[in-house]
Parts: sequence; C-alpha cells; structure tokens
Amino acid sequence: MSESLDFDIVHNYSLFEVGITVRAVLKNGDLTAEADVRIDTGSTYCIFERHIGEGLEIAVESGIPATIGTATGTFRAFGHELSLNVLGIEIISTVYFAESDSFDRNVLGRVGWLDRVKFGLIEAEAKLFLSRYSG
Repeated sequence: MSESLDFDIVHNYSLFEVGITVRAVLKNGDLTAEADVRIDTGSTYCIFERHIGEGLEIAVESGIPATIGTATGTFRAFGHELSLNVLGIEIISTVYFAESDSFDRNVLGRVGWLDRVKFGLIEAEAKLFLSRYSG
C-alpha cells in the first residue's frame, strides 16, 4: 500500500553544515527576533538562547519551568507562548529559553513545532518538505 503526501514548501539545505538549519522569526507583541535554528526530532521542546528571549523583552524566569535532559547532562529552561514563523509557516507555540547565558544553540523540537507541521525529508538530496498540519 502506498500513500501520497503533498507539501507547500520545499527547502534546500546544506549537506556541508552540521544538522538541518533554518531561519526562525519569533514574535512577542510588536517585537521580533530572528535566529538560525536546527531541526531536532530528538528534542522534546523548542529551545532558544536566553538573549533571544531578553531581546523580546521576556522575563525569562517568569515562564513555565522545565529541566531538560541531554546526553551530556541537564539544564533549566522556561516556556513562554509566542508566535513562531519558520519558512513562512506561522504558529502560536510555547517555546523555551535557556536559563543560562552559556547555552548557545536554538532547536525546533517535537512539542510546539513538529507536532504542528507536516514534515518530510530526503537527506540524500538535502531537501526538506513542510506544510502546516491541519489534521
């Protein structure tokens, strides 16, 4: 049995970079911030550097607290609801900002992003396919 999928967006990424990086725009009221962000199907949450949240005038520690576990240890982050736009698909999502200034990466995870899009990948061709999920 075969199944067909249709996608609105085809994005070519670089096979020479580590991971699949896309540009994200976060919006809190009238304030916006852009960030390069990696798609991480192994990450539960969408997590951003602390300075991005501060640039959006978010009091980082006032959000939903979470302890995030990784292969190398744990760190704390705080969730805040805002607008997240990736490749032209805008959603309202709870994203997390790291407590520590030394956290230096941005990731799109399963809860808050992958659970809201239809996602396809052909790694051999460096092609990402994306649509809003309307299940």
